[in-house]
Amino acid sequence: MSSITAAVPLGEFLAQGNLEASPAWELIEGIPTQKPMPTLFHSRLQRNLVNHINDRAAGFEAIQELRCIIPPYSPVPNIVAIASERLGDQDGPFNGAPEVVIEIRSRDQSTLDLQTKILHCLRCGTQLAWLIDCDRQQIWVWEGENLPLIYGGGDELPDFGLGLELTVNQVMAMTQQQR
Repeated sequence: MSSITAAVPLGEFLAQGNLEASPAWELIEGIPTQKPMPTLFHSRLQRNLVNHINDRAAGFEAIQELRCIIPPYSPVPNIVAIASERLGDQDGPFNGAPEVVIEIRSRDQSTLDLQTKILHCLRCGTQLAWLIDCDRQQIWVWEGENLPLIYGGGDELPDFGLGLELTVNQVMAMTQQQR
């Protein structure tokens, strides 16, 4: 993961030409940071979870790696679910906090850094956030302003009424699901 140490204002950050290079750059607490390159299991989980949400969540669209503008941050969550009526017909980043944010922790990512991003989204209107930790086989869940709860094994995950009906074990199994 590459990062630049000087604090940068949001407008200056968004004017940079390399933001959408792969992997994407984020601005968290004034610090531009490039996301880590996902692994095979991370990519499978992301794809399969987006497909699962989109197959079941009427009125919402799950999107992977969508840049959000939530001043003064510009996060690019692994997955967001946004009410369809909030999505415009113009291409570009999403302005505002998505209803649902899902982050998948990579081995070289700090849990604290991901929590910082999640907490900012929650303060700005996100209603549900998951932080998936495949190494520990657990998922941290924030609902609204409540403190996070840690789910594991056969625990069914809160889903903001999206009808996902997923347990932690089912989410972890998506890392192996090839289609």
